[in-house]
Amino acid sequence: MAQESLTGDAQLITALRKDRPEPEALVTALGRLHIAGVGLDWNAVLPGATAVDLPTYAFQRERFWPEAAVGFAGDVTSMGLGAADHPLLGAVVSLAGADGVVLTGRLSVQTHPWLADHVVSGAVFLPGTAFVELGVQAGDRVGCDTVEELTLEAPLVLPEHGGVHVQLAVGAPDAAGRRPLSVHSRADDVASDEPWTRHATGWLVAGTRRAADVDLAAWPPQGAEQVEIDGLYAGLAEAGLAYGPVFQGLRAAWRRGDEVFAEVALPEQEQDRAAAFGLHPALLDTSLHAIGLGDFVEASGGASLPFEWSGVSLYATGAAAVRVRLTSAGANAVAVEVADETGAPVASVDSLVLRAASAQQPVRRTAYRDSLFRTEWTALPSAETTPSRWAAIGPWTTDIGVPVHTADSLTGLATLPELVEHAPDFVLLPCSGTTTGGAEGVTADGTRATVNHVLDVLQTWLADDRFADARLVVVTGGAVPVGPDADVTDLAGAAVWGLIRAAQSENPGRILLADLDAETSSAQALPAALTADEPHVALREGVAYVPRLARVGTDGTLVPPTGETGWFVGPMGSDTLDGLDIEVSDDATVPLAEGELRIAVRAAGVNFRDVLIALGMYPGGAVMGGEVAGVVTEVGPGVTELAVGDRVMAMVERAFGPVMVADHRRVAGFPDDWSFERAATTPIVFLTALFGLRDLA
Repeated sequence: MAQESLTGDAQLITALRKDRPEPEALVTALGRLHIAGVGLDWNAVLPGATAVDLPTYAFQRERFWPEAAVGFAGDVTSMGLGAADHPLLGAVVSLAGADGVVLTGRLSVQTHPWLADHVVSGAVFLPGTAFVELGVQAGDRVGCDTVEELTLEAPLVLPEHGGVHVQLAVGAPDAAGRRPLSVHSRADDVASDEPWTRHATGWLVAGTRRAADVDLAAWPPQGAEQVEIDGLYAGLAEAGLAYGPVFQGLRAAWRRGDEVFAEVALPEQEQDRAAAFGLHPALLDTSLHAIGLGDFVEASGGASLPFEWSGVSLYATGAAAVRVRLTSAGANAVAVEVADETGAPVASVDSLVLRAASAQQPVRRTAYRDSLFRTEWTALPSAETTPSRWAAIGPWTTDIGVPVHTADSLTGLATLPELVEHAPDFVLLPCSGTTTGGAEGVTADGTRATVNHVLDVLQTWLADDRFADARLVVVTGGAVPVGPDADVTDLAGAAVWGLIRAAQSENPGRILLADLDAETSSAQALPAALTADEPHVALREGVAYVPRLARVGTDGTLVPPTGETGWFVGPMGSDTLDGLDIEVSDDATVPLAEGELRIAVRAAGVNFRDVLIALGMYPGGAVMGGEVAGVVTEVGPGVTELAVGDRVMAMVERAFGPVMVADHRRVAGFPDDWSFERAATTPIVFLTALFGLRDLA
C-alpha cells in the first residue's frame, strides 16, 4: 500500500519485516539506502571499524579451497604395513612364508570424486580400467611386468554415502612363474564376518612383455579419415553409460579400414593427478569410447563394457593426453595401443573382450541388503538374580521364585508396612486383554480399557516421588512374536507395548516391558531377566529373549528384491556354497529379439558345474544355472512352433531366477505327465548323452 501511494522517483525502503530478525532487516535497509545514494554516517553504523580500499583489478577467481583427501591419510608404517603410494591403494603387506602380497585401499565418491563420473545404469561403477591399473600396480610389487589375463566377474558399485574396502591378493608363482591375482571388496560399514565380493581374477607374469613397438608418431595417421564424434556421449547415455566430464575426454577420431584412431585427454582439473597413476583409469577408459566408431562389437542394441583383458603392458607412466589405435582381436574383442603426444609408447593391450552392459548388472543387491533391517529376538545369557524387593499392583498369583508384595493400587502399595521404609526395586503391573479363548476373544472395547488402565497407572507412577528409584514392569502374555513361526495372542498387550515404548523414550530407565508365555519356568526366570537392565524382554520356555536389529538375510535366507522381476541367484565371489546372493539384471525384461521367447521359471536344474562355479573352481567367466522348466509368457518375432502358455524346458544362462529369455532353438516341450522338476533336469543329461553317442562314439 505504501509503494502505491508514492509518486515521482521516491523509493520505499523496508526497515522491518515479519519474516526476518530486526538487526538483519535494519542492516539490509541501510545497504539499500547507500545504493540509492543516501549519505550514511558509517562511523555510527560500524563504530571502530577501519575502511579498506577495494582492489583496482578484476577478481582473479583463483581457487584456494582444499582438495578432498585421496587415499589413506596417515602413517600406515606405524601399523606394520607398507605404504602403497597410490591414489587407489593405502597399504601393502608381504605375507610371511607365502611369497605373496596383499594390497588394500578404500574407495568412495567422497575421497575419489572423479569416480562419480562413471555411471552405468544409474549406479557408480568402478571402471574396468581401474582394475587394470590395480593389476599393474600389484605386478610392480612382485616384479611382474605384464597382466597376462584379468577377467572381470562382477562390477564394483560405489555407494552414494560411505565407501568400500578393496583388497588385492597376489599369490606365489606357479611352476611357470605366473602369479594368481584376485580383487575383492566389502562395504566399510558392514560387520567383520560379512563375506567379501570377488570382482576380478587373473594372472601376472614377468619377462613376457612384448617390445614397445607402438608407433603413432605420424599424427593424424596417414590415409585415415576423420570421424564425427558429436553426439557420441549422448548416445552412450541413452545406452546406459552416463559419463561425466572426467570421462568425456575423446577429442577427435579417425578411421582407416578396420583401424580406429583416437585422440584423448584428461580435463584440465584432473591432469595434475595423472602423474600418480601408471595410466589414469579415466584416460584409458575414455580411449575405449572410440570402439563404438568401428566394427569391433556385434550389434546388441546397447553399450558394451570390458570383460576380459589379456596381455596388458605399461611402458610409461603419468600420461595426461594420449593417442590410441584400436584394431580387431577377434569376435567382440579389440587390441589397444596407447602412445603419448609425441608418439612414444605408453601401454598396449593384446586383447580386450567386451560384453553387453546388461550382462554386467549384478548390482543393486547391496543397496537393499545393507539397508534393510528387521527385529530378531536373541537369547539373553543366563545370569544370577540380583537381590531385590518385588511388589505387584492388583492380583498377582504367579510364582516368580521370589517374595512379591501386592496391593490394589500404587497408593496402597506405598502404605504397606513392609515397603514404608524401603520402596520396592521392581513393581509388576500385569495387563492382558486376552481371554482364555485366545486372541479371538479380544474386543476393541476391551483393548481400549486395558490401555486406558495402564495409562492411568503410568501417569500416577511417574508423578509419585515415592517410587522415583523403582522401576515399573508392565507384564503381558503373548504380546510379541518370538521366533519365525510365532504369533501374537495378546492383542491388548500388543497395544500396551506400543504405549509403553513411547513412554520409555520420554522416561528412560523407569519402565520395563516383559512378555511371558504360560510356562512355569518362564515366570521363574523373570527376576534374573529383569535385573539385566534390558528395557524389553520376552520369556519363552524359561529362556529370556531381547530384541536386536539384524540385517535381512543374515541367517542365510536370500530375500528377492521387491518389485524386481529381473533377478537371479549367483555367487558373490566368496568361493563357498554359502556365498550366494540375489543379483539384479535387466536381461530377462528387455524386449525380445528375433527368435527369442520369455519363460516364467517353475524349476531349475543344479549341476556339478554350478557347484564348481560357486566354489570358484571353474575356469573363465562362467555363470551359474544352465537349464530350466517353466511356462512361455511371451514369444518374439519369428517364433512359430511355441506359443504363450506352453510348458517347456530350455537351456539358458543364469537359470536360478523367476523369468528367463531363451533362444527358441534351445527350447522344447515336454510330456504332460512330467513335473517341472523332472523337466528341468533333462536338457543337459539328454544333450550329454547325445554328444557322447553322436560326436564321441
